[in-house]
Parts: sequence; C-alpha cells; structure tokens
Amino acid sequence: MSALPNEEAAQEEAVDEVEAALAWHDGDARQTITTLLDDIRHLRLQLALTGVTSSRGFARGWQPSFERS
Repeated sequence: MSALPNEEAAQEEAVDEVEAALAWHDGDARQTITTLLDDIRHLRLQLALTGVTSSRGFARGWQPSFERS
C-alpha cells in the first residue's frame, strides 16, 4: 500500500482549511493572516500560563513547549 492517497487527502483537507479561513474574511488574505497571528499570540499566552500553573506530576512529566516537535 502506498502512503500517497493519505498524503493527497491531507493536502486536500489543508487546502479546504485555507479556503475556509479566507472565506471567513471574505477573501481578504491580509485580515486572515492578522487573525491567525492574533490566535497564535493568544494560544502562546495560554500555553505559558499552563506551564506556570501546572506541575510536572500533573501531566506525568509533560511540559508545554512553544516549538513544534
């Protein structure tokens, strides 16, 4: 079996997400990017707060990270 069909499905889904984000902002790419950057800032703040307020034992050693792994 080839992984190609799965990759194509993932690409189609990603394209649909991009189209949906653009459609939400009536095709305005600049506003779409601004909203996504605002969302990133908000989520990074939430991640930072989670890291400060939860203990290592709470998540069985998991620690929040700002970088993708």
